[in-house]
Amino acid sequence: MLNLIGVHECKMDAKGRVGIPSGLKKQLLPLLDQGFVLKRSVFQNCLELFPMQEWEQTMSKVNKLNRFVKKNNDFIRRFTAGVKLVEVDGSGRINIPNDLIGFAGLKSEIVLSASVGTIEVWDKEAYEAAINDPEVDFGDLAEDVMGGLNEEADGLS
Repeated sequence: MLNLIGVHECKMDAKGRVGIPSGLKKQLLPLLDQGFVLKRSVFQNCLELFPMQEWEQTMSKVNKLNRFVKKNNDFIRRFTAGVKLVEVDGSGRINIPNDLIGFAGLKSEIVLSASVGTIEVWDKEAYEAAINDPEVDFGDLAEDVMGGLNEEADGLS
């Protein structure tokens, strides 16, 4: 599994092109020629950029769902809505299609935020608002999500 690191502020030009920052490009170097999948996020008004190998792993799980169960079929349709294949051009940029720019409310100032094996693409103001949301107590969230992980491990945090 790929573990990408970093938050990068970038500019998107009027045609939707975004240069991949050098720190991120170094991490993605072995994967650049395989292409990427860009899609709407499930939980936020941002986009998710999947390196092709990560997308294939995700889709292998999705493809195990029984399509004769309506809930599964509805999930698949919504999960793949707006999915686009994108490639890095000769100048090290990706092109974000207009429909996805609209979904995420992207303006010229954007943030590329590594999120384990994917990269979230945010409008800068929306990213700052999500990270600094006063309704979310990060300490409580961390305890809820990660608090029980040491039960079977070595007990170290």
